[in-house]
Amino acid sequence: MRFKRTVVAPLMMGAVAVVSGGWLLQQDVGSQQSVFQRARLFDEVINFVQNRYVEPHTEAELYKKAVEGLLTELGDPHTTFMTAEQYADLHRQTTGEYGGLGIQISSRDGWVTAVSILPGTPAERQGMRVGDRFLEINGKSAEGWTDDDAVKELRGPKGTSVQLKVQRVGVEQPIAFTITREEIHVRSVPYSYMVAPGVGYANLIVFSQTSTQELRAAIDSLRAQGATSLVLDLRANPGGLLDEGVNVSDLFLPRGDAVVETRARDPRESETYRARTAETYEGLKVAVLVDGYSASAAEIVAGALQDHDRAVVLGTTTYGKGSVQSLFPLSGGNFLKMTTAKWYTPVGRSIQKDVAAGKDARVEEDPPVLGADGTPVTQDTTRRVPYRTDSGRTVFGGGGIVPDLIVRQDTATQAEKEFFRAASRNAAKFQDALFGYAVAYERAHPELRPDFQVTPQMRRGFFERLRANGVDVTWEQFQGAQRFIDAQLIDEIARSKFGPPVAVRRDDPTDRVLQEAIRLLQQAPDTKALLRAAQQAPAAAQETPSRR
Repeated sequence: MRFKRTVVAPLMMGAVAVVSGGWLLQQDVGSQQSVFQRARLFDEVINFVQNRYVEPHTEAELYKKAVEGLLTELGDPHTTFMTAEQYADLHRQTTGEYGGLGIQISSRDGWVTAVSILPGTPAERQGMRVGDRFLEINGKSAEGWTDDDAVKELRGPKGTSVQLKVQRVGVEQPIAFTITREEIHVRSVPYSYMVAPGVGYANLIVFSQTSTQELRAAIDSLRAQGATSLVLDLRANPGGLLDEGVNVSDLFLPRGDAVVETRARDPRESETYRARTAETYEGLKVAVLVDGYSASAAEIVAGALQDHDRAVVLGTTTYGKGSVQSLFPLSGGNFLKMTTAKWYTPVGRSIQKDVAAGKDARVEEDPPVLGADGTPVTQDTTRRVPYRTDSGRTVFGGGGIVPDLIVRQDTATQAEKEFFRAASRNAAKFQDALFGYAVAYERAHPELRPDFQVTPQMRRGFFERLRANGVDVTWEQFQGAQRFIDAQLIDEIARSKFGPPVAVRRDDPTDRVLQEAIRLLQQAPDTKALLRAAQQAPAAAQETPSRR
């Protein structure tokens, strides 16, 4: 049962495109007249609203609303107008680099607080710690600031400095820091380690410009440690750059194998992307982990390796983002991010999910089924079209990548559901209490070891902190959710004391999908046997998609 901490939005796939306004010159006179009449009508409406509407709006605001309204009416959430600032944020996401301090922040008790200090960054070298609360940033009081407010002040050009004043747990007086910004690289592969004898694990969290390079380095290191098989974890990976999705697939496929096909409105702009180099990791057994938050380029990798019988795919059906976006530069430094194609797996599967009347085709049960971490477990009700892989195995199209072996997280007990309902009424206070207790506990126990266990005294202390923070739960409700409570305490304390890598590994024993992948990889002598083992897995672990 792995509790994800990072939520990231789905990223653009595809190259920047440029269009010309010369199309008007190619229209006949009648068409031009029609266009001019409609443009005049639009300007008349803008003029009336600007001058006579009961609430004042500037002309710039109205034109922006008009553009956004037009794009909204297309019914495509991936086609959007982007300001220059939003484009800069997207660029930082796809490059994985920005000028900053190396601090991950979140609001706690009304104050922006450091929840993670990235290793090897200016913040770590200057001595900042998890739990430091920002009182002032560049001389301004940070009380009541949002995360976005703080990010705007903390990020900036390399070589410039940031003045901070923080409050630290156990220290009476505020601590002042002057930290010089450096280029911060957000790693695409934050964690890679030997998860079991002969089995390496790599967590690929986004497809940015360095993803293939980082993954190759991680796999090379794991193989040097004796890995003969690999767990490639793409769960909660929102995607990213199309080229990087192709390049990652290329590591595991022979030269010339199709990876993905993009089909545009104009057939001349359609393209099939193929593996360009010899297979880098021939013979390495691979298990790919996916879930409902695996999207875009993550689905390209899972689909390509599945279609070519190169890896076994485990977990739950992926998100179903089978479209490609291109960026078109506009005046004023703005951009139009627009869907220009759909993509298909090597055997021709469209992964784009069906959306009818604005509702996702993957409908949740009523009442929803809850996982042991309190999140809804979606039920895949999409009717699917069967396809055949290279070896003749059946795979399915129609919305997302359906795993070869569906493995779900543990579902919540009735007692756990009761606790979730009570705690969710004070979700922010619950998180504040959890974070505050974890920081205070690890500071009070310098002898703590990475393999620490939750004790009855720890549970009682955390419960008292919850009550003090205003979280209205009873002791009986709290005890009924002990599995969830213990997992949360282990994760938060380990994250605060030892850092995210240790916290992630503490989740491994309760991660059902990971443990099933390890079992299959250790038992199968080669990839063919691995795929057979997945097909022969216990029926209770499988879910047969509905066919058309």
